[in-house]
Amino acid sequence: MIRPPGFAGAVFGTAEWGDLRRDPEARSAVSAELGISADWAHLNQIHSASVLVASRGGNLGDGDALVAVAPGQPIMVATADCVPVILEAANAAAVVHAGWRGAAAGVLRAALDAMSEMGHKPVRAAIGPAIGPCCYEVGEEVAALFPHHQGRTTWGTRSVDVPGFLASQLDDLEVWRSCECTYTSEILNSWRRDHTQERQVTVAWLPRD
Repeated sequence: MIRPPGFAGAVFGTAEWGDLRRDPEARSAVSAELGISADWAHLNQIHSASVLVASRGGNLGDGDALVAVAPGQPIMVATADCVPVILEAANAAAVVHAGWRGAAAGVLRAALDAMSEMGHKPVRAAIGPAIGPCCYEVGEEVAALFPHHQGRTTWGTRSVDVPGFLASQLDDLEVWRSCECTYTSEILNSWRRDHTQERQVTVAWLPRD
């Protein structure tokens, strides 16, 4: 697991955990290790800018960002090249799933705005492991959506830096960024690398007093 420093309750999982979306026994074991409930709130991720508030555990429907304000309620997104982001305020936390579609649609800004409108202005953010510009080959149509965050893959084709694009929206926050690329890392699932259906999870929670 990858624990971003300074967060009250935040962790980026790795492939060694297995796919905790579909394995309740593994999820229970990880929850026990983290000291949190195994009743995680999660979403049907649809590459949107939709933000939901987690009032309970389980599947909360379609969306790509979850906000938790209830202490002890874990919230989760799953990724295997898309960018997971954790946001934390004094009394709230959020998890964001941002592929290129969601990033271009403004899912991170929507989550930041939703937290602020609820009276929980984020103070820190963590950008987790995702495919980097070294390996994220895209076509011209996708690259045009990220004009200031284009690059080249290590094999010379057009790429975009989605984590960098998201980081550019967090100027007034304390930001931690993972240096892991899912495509090249041996400890992370990558759909682009091998078309796996497995996902690593990102989990955030507000600790109980």
